[in-house]
Amino acid sequence: MKIALLGTNFGQAHAAVYAARGDVEVVMFGRDPEKTATVAEQFGLTAATDLDQAFDGDFDLVDICLPVPLHAAYALRALEAGKHVLVELPLADNLEDARRVAEAAERSDKQVFVDMYERFIPANRVLFDAVREGTYGRLEQLALWNRTAHLWPGFSLGLKVLPLEAMHGDMDIVTRTLGKPRRVDVSTVARDDDSAAIEAVLRFDGAMARDSVSSLMPMPWGARGGYTATFTQGVLESLSTMGFDGRPTGTLTAYTPDGVRELELPPADQYAAMIDHVLACLRGEADNEIAPATVLDALELTLDVDRMVNEVVP
Repeated sequence: MKIALLGTNFGQAHAAVYAARGDVEVVMFGRDPEKTATVAEQFGLTAATDLDQAFDGDFDLVDICLPVPLHAAYALRALEAGKHVLVELPLADNLEDARRVAEAAERSDKQVFVDMYERFIPANRVLFDAVREGTYGRLEQLALWNRTAHLWPGFSLGLKVLPLEAMHGDMDIVTRTLGKPRRVDVSTVARDDDSAAIEAVLRFDGAMARDSVSSLMPMPWGARGGYTATFTQGVLESLSTMGFDGRPTGTLTAYTPDGVRELELPPADQYAAMIDHVLACLRGEADNEIAPATVLDALELTLDVDRMVNEVVP
C-alpha cells in the first residue's frame, strides 16, 4: 500500500508506526525541504515538498497530519482525487466543515478515517464494553483527567488550544458512554498563554461526568491520566503514565461488592492499533470504527467547550 503522509510535526507519530511495518510504502510531504528531508530520513521514508503530488500521484491513502484548519479542505481534496483518507484529530475546527467531510465520505466509494486513537486504548475499550453490556450496571458518574508537563518543546498548551488538542478524546469517551449532555459548565485557570487548566462538568439525566485537563505540571511529572467510572454495581478505575520515552504504562482495576480485581490489559500502542485498523479496513478485513460520522457528536461537544473556555478568558 502506498501512503502520502502530509506533515512533519505530528506526522512523526504516524511515521514511527509506518516505519515499523513492511507492507507500506510511505512518502512524507512537508513545506520545508531541509526539515522534511531530515525527518523522512530519520524514519527511512522518502521526502517530498510538492503537496500536489500527494493527490495527483498513485497513492492509495492520504494521511493528513497538517494544522487543524487544513484538515477538512485536504480531506475533501483527497476524496475528490479518488484516495482513501486518514485525518489526524480533530476532523475540523468547525462543525460545518466536519459535516461536509462526513457527507462526502458517505457518498464516496473511498473510506475516510479520523484518528480517534483513544478508542483503541485497551482500558477505554473495556469501559465501552462495560457500558454496552451492562457488566457493572448503569454508568452514573464518569471522571476523566489528563495532566501533563510540556513534553513537546515549542508547542502551546494554553487555553486557546487545550479544548481541541487535549479534551476532544475525552469528549468522545463521554458521548460514547453517556450521550450528549443537557448542560455543561467550565472553569479555567491560566498561568500564561501556553500553560493552563480546564475543568468541565457535564450533566445528564441520572448521570454526570467531569473532565479535567492541565498543562501546569513540572517536567518530571511527564504525562498522566485516567478515568474513574462509577456504575450502579461497581467501579472501573484506569491509571496511565507516560514519561520522556513516550511509552505508556497503565493499570485497570474493578471494584465490586465481591472485592477488588486487577484486570489484565493487552500491551498496545494506540497509534499503531489505530493504523492497524485503518489498513485492515482497506484490505476488507474490518469495518471502519472511526468514520467521520462517528465523531460529530464529540466534536460538537468539544467545540461547545472551546467556545465557553474562550468566553471566560480574560
